[in-house]
Amino acid sequence: MSIVVVGSVALDSIETPYGKVERALGGSATYFSIAASFFHPVRLVAIVGEDFSSGHIELLKSHGVDLEGLVRAKGKTFHWKGRYNDLNVAETLATELNVYADFDPELPESYRRSEYIFLANINPDLQLKVLGQVRSPKLVACDTMNLWINTALDDLKEVLKRVDLLILNDSEAKMIAGEENLIAASRKLLELGPDRVIVKKGEHGAMSLTSETFFAIPAYPVEKVVDPTGAGDSFAGGVIGYLASTGRNDEESYRRAIAYGTVLASFNVEDFSLRRLSSISREDIERRLDQLRQITRF
Repeated sequence: MSIVVVGSVALDSIETPYGKVERALGGSATYFSIAASFFHPVRLVAIVGEDFSSGHIELLKSHGVDLEGLVRAKGKTFHWKGRYNDLNVAETLATELNVYADFDPELPESYRRSEYIFLANINPDLQLKVLGQVRSPKLVACDTMNLWINTALDDLKEVLKRVDLLILNDSEAKMIAGEENLIAASRKLLELGPDRVIVKKGEHGAMSLTSETFFAIPAYPVEKVVDPTGAGDSFAGGVIGYLASTGRNDEESYRRAIAYGTVLASFNVEDFSLRRLSSISREDIERRLDQLRQITRF
């Protein structure tokens, strides 16, 4: 069963209390793809510029990511510059859309019958365009961000009518629902269309709700968070990657998928960019999953 992810591929300049990087590989679709690739092949739809290095291409290919949907355009790759004084809060210093400003996702014909679709936090009108190109997927999941909640809420609500799974962070859930209580907010989100809502709570873990179920899991206890960029996308990659590998969508499978997502996010924050995710093995993931299982037993 194939996975298609549509989102950004970027070059990030990031500064945290533990150092900084300049124009390192980033972007929502990139983090998702690498994380999901530990479980299942991924097809990537995104746009990059002429400055996107062959080394970045080779990294993606080395993880089995299908790049037929990656467009290289004339100009520079999307560049985000940010700083974390508080590792829970990103301060944006500069956003240079470059070729990403003209991103108009067109899925290759071979991608259109993919069973699992993940719409990363791109403009909702682009998410809707992608949904118009896919044919009877088994699962459609999406993410969003505060920018689209503030500027394109009506389009976002149209997207939510057509997805099975919404993955977003706690502040975004409260913004859309207009509720301060996170559980009440999540219940309202279910009324907008998705069958399931998964809320990422950063260092406090994640929770999952349907009309009939509730599940919560703590974050894996990372002793040194170096760079939280991409943690949410790595989490989503772990969730969707595992679900695609099983072909199941029952509650037990979702709970295990969320645990895998939690583990992938915990690896991601231990270094800048994709350095940590690209250095681990499936055995490392299983070992940490076992540790998380022991932590949550009572």
